[in-house]
Amino acid sequence: MEAFLKVIVSFCFLLIAGISVSHAQDSRAISFDRNWRFKKDTIYGAERPGFNDTDWRTLNLPHDWSIEDLPDQKEGEVQGPFTKASIGKAATGFTEGGIGWYRKAFTLDKSYIGKKTYLLFDGVYMNADVWINGHHLGNHPYGYTSFSYDLTEFLNPAGKPNVIAVRVDNTGKNSRWYSGSGIYRHVWLLPVNPTHIKLWGNYITTSEVFPDKAVIGITTTIENQKPADVKVDILDPGGRVVASHKERASQSDIIQKLIVNHPKLWDLDKPVLYKARVSLISNNQIVDQTITTFGIRSLVFDPQKGLLLNGQSVKLKGGCIHHDLGPLGAASIDRAEERKVELIKAAGYNALRLSHNPASPALLNACDKLGLLVLDEAFDMWELPKNPQDYHLYFKEWSRRDLASMVLRDRNHPSVMMWSIGNEIYEAPDSSGYVNAKRLADEVRGLDPTRPVTDAIVFLPPYTKKPWTAYESHLANLDIDGYNYFLDPSVYFQRDSTILHSFETERAKHPQKLYMATEYLANAALENWDAAEKYPWFLGGFCWTAMDYIGEAGIGNSIYVPESQKLPKGLMGMGLFYRNNWPVYNAYCGDLDLIGDQKPEAYYKKVVWRHSPIEMLVHRPIPDGQKEVVATWGMPDELKSWTWSGQEGKKIQVDVYTRGKTVKLELNGRIIAEQSVPGGSITATFQIEYQPGTLVAKSFDNGKETGSSTLSTAGSPVGIRLIADRKKIRASLNDLSFIRVEVVDAKGNLVPSVNGLEISFKISGAATIAGVGNGSPADMSSFQQPRKQVYQGKALAIVRPLGAPGTATLTASARGLQSSSVHIEIK
Repeated sequence: MEAFLKVIVSFCFLLIAGISVSHAQDSRAISFDRNWRFKKDTIYGAERPGFNDTDWRTLNLPHDWSIEDLPDQKEGEVQGPFTKASIGKAATGFTEGGIGWYRKAFTLDKSYIGKKTYLLFDGVYMNADVWINGHHLGNHPYGYTSFSYDLTEFLNPAGKPNVIAVRVDNTGKNSRWYSGSGIYRHVWLLPVNPTHIKLWGNYITTSEVFPDKAVIGITTTIENQKPADVKVDILDPGGRVVASHKERASQSDIIQKLIVNHPKLWDLDKPVLYKARVSLISNNQIVDQTITTFGIRSLVFDPQKGLLLNGQSVKLKGGCIHHDLGPLGAASIDRAEERKVELIKAAGYNALRLSHNPASPALLNACDKLGLLVLDEAFDMWELPKNPQDYHLYFKEWSRRDLASMVLRDRNHPSVMMWSIGNEIYEAPDSSGYVNAKRLADEVRGLDPTRPVTDAIVFLPPYTKKPWTAYESHLANLDIDGYNYFLDPSVYFQRDSTILHSFETERAKHPQKLYMATEYLANAALENWDAAEKYPWFLGGFCWTAMDYIGEAGIGNSIYVPESQKLPKGLMGMGLFYRNNWPVYNAYCGDLDLIGDQKPEAYYKKVVWRHSPIEMLVHRPIPDGQKEVVATWGMPDELKSWTWSGQEGKKIQVDVYTRGKTVKLELNGRIIAEQSVPGGSITATFQIEYQPGTLVAKSFDNGKETGSSTLSTAGSPVGIRLIADRKKIRASLNDLSFIRVEVVDAKGNLVPSVNGLEISFKISGAATIAGVGNGSPADMSSFQQPRKQVYQGKALAIVRPLGAPGTATLTASARGLQSSSVHIEIK
C-alpha cells in the first residue's frame, strides 16, 4: 500500500521524507504544498508546460499574496500590504487582489501506473483555472469550497515530468471583507486504484447513542464498483479495534451498522474522537483504505427543550468569525487555525458560526479536537449581488455543486451541529428567495438529514422595504430560524410607525420551531443571554464577532468627535465608522484582537455568561472638547489598566461589570466609592480621581462579597518579555510557535500605556519569522518585516519551522529597553 503512495517531484520533493504533514480531508492524500512557482501578473501562455518560469518565486502553500508588502511603498498611500487605490477600500481593509499564477513540476514513479490520480484543492480565492500538461481541467469560481480534478488521462508516463498551472483571478469588487488571494489552503495529490472509495465517500452517523452502546451507521460510496468486500473497523482513541463488520459490495453505496459498547462520547468538555477504518478488499487483498475521524455523540434539537448534546441542554455562547488569521492573512496554516479555536474557547465560547462561507478543514479539525460546536455556512448572497463581481454571478450554475462540496466534506465532523444556506439574503422576502431557500434546504437534507437547516435573516434597510409577512414563506423552509440583531436594544425595527414582532411572537405562531440569534451586537450580549436562560426554545446566539479580522474596517472602533456634533442613532450611525477611514484596516469588533488578546467585549461577556463574578475596566481619558461615539459593533474605549500618566488628579471613568447588587471601589486600601448596580444591568459606572497605585473593585450580594478585580499602576518600561505559546514544535511547515511580546517594568508588570515603540526581531536556527502583528486597528506597517510597533504594550511574532529538526532562537530588542530571547525546540 505504501509503495504506490510514494511520489517523486521536482525541486527536491523527497527531502521532506519523514516530515509530518497536516491532516488531509482524505487519509490517502499526499501533501502537494511544497515548491510551487508563483508570479503575480497578467501572463499569457503560462499554462503551457514549456513556459519559462525560472524567474518566478519559489514558495510553499498555503499562500496569500494580499498579505504581502506591496511595491513602491509611500507613507499615506501604500503601506505594507495596504493601498488607498484598493478597489474594495475599507470593506477589504485597503488590500489588493489581482491575478496570480502558480506552477509546479512533478514526476511520478512506476507505482502510479494503473492508478487514478486526483488533484484536490482545499480552497483557492478565487476563479481558479487549472491545467495539467497544457490541458485545461476546469474553472472553479467560488473561493471557499474544496474541489478536485482527475489527472489520470493527462499525466505523462512514469519518469517524465508533469506541470500543473493554476491561474487565480481575484479582480473586481467581489467581497465585503478581507478574502486573501491565491492558493491559500492546502493542495493534495490523491492516488487510488480504479476501484476505490470515492472522495468524501464515507458518511458516518451516530443517531442512536446510549450509555451502554452506540449504533454507528456508515455508508460507503464506491467509484467504479466491482465485486469486493467493504470492511469497517472502529478504532477507539487508543487505536484499539472496538467494532468490526464486513459487507459484500453489490452496489455503489454500501450501508453498514456497527455497535460500540460503552462508548466514550464527544462533548464540549471531553471531545473524544474515534476513527473508522474502511477497507476495500478484493481477492483477499486490500485495494483501498480510508481512515475517517468522527465522534460519538447524540445531537437533538427538541422544540420544547432546545439543543440537547448527549441528553444535556446546551445554550449557544457563540461567536461569528471570518476566515483570516491576522498577520498571516488568509493562509490557512494548521497550527494557526488550531490556536484561533483555542483562544476563542478560552474566552468562554462553546460555538462558532463560520460566516459567511465554508472554513478550512484545519479549523473544523480543531473544533473537533477542542470541543466547539459549529454552524457551517455556505453563502453570503444568492442571485442578488452585494458587490458587482461577487458570487451572485455564479450562484445559478454553481450553488448546487458548492453546497454539496461543503456538506459532503464536513458532515463527518462531530463539531458541525447545523447547516446555514445563507446570510442576510436580499431576496429572502421575494418569490425567488422562497424557491432558492426550498431548493437549497432540500439539497442539504438529501445529503445529511441528521442536522437542521437555517439561514440568517435580517430585517433592516438596505435588505428590505417589505413587511415581515413577506418573509414567512421563506422561513417555512428552515428547521431553525436564525435572526440577526432582533434582540439588540440599539436597533429599532420599525415599519409604519409600529414596533415589529419579537422572538416571542414568532414562537407563539410556530410552537414547534426553535430560534437563535445568528448575529448580535456586543452591547446586546446581556439581552440575548437573558433570553437564552429564560426560554428553552431560544438556543442562544452568535456575537459579531469572536475575533478581529481584516476588512469591514472600523465598524467596532470607537471614535471621538466634537461635543457639538449631532449624531444619528442606532445602525444609521454605521457610516461614521464603516467608511474609508485610512489607516484603519480591521473591523476591531472582536472579543479578541487581531493577535488574540482579549478586549472589553470579552470581559463583559465573561460576566454575562456567569464565567466571572466581576470585571473592571477603565475608560481611556476623553480629550477636552470631544465626546466618544461608541461604534455600532463595538464597546466603549476601555482597557484593563490603571496606568494613566499625566491624568493625576483628573476624573477618570471606571466601569465595573458584575451580577452582584452593589460595588465598592478601593484605591490604595481606602474605600472611595460605592453604588448599586442598576436593575436590568450588570454595569456600575464610576467617575473617580486618578491617583497611581492599586485600584480594587469588589462586588456584593446581600452584604456578602461575591468577587473582586484588581488593577495596579505599572512602572516605567525597562525591558521586553517573550512568551512562546509552545516551546516545542514539530519540524513541519504546518506548525508554528506564537510568541507574545510584552513591554515590562522593573517588577515584570506589563506596561499597557506604551504605544508606537518599535520592536526589532532577529531569528537564527531552523525557523523563520512567518509574521508579526499587534492589536491596533490602524497600524498599517508590514506583517512580514522583522519589526513591529507595540500596541498597549504588546505585539506578536510568529515563528515557522523551515522543515527540518533543530532549534531556533528569536531575539527582540528596542531602543532603551533590555532585549529578550526565547528558544524553540523543533522536533
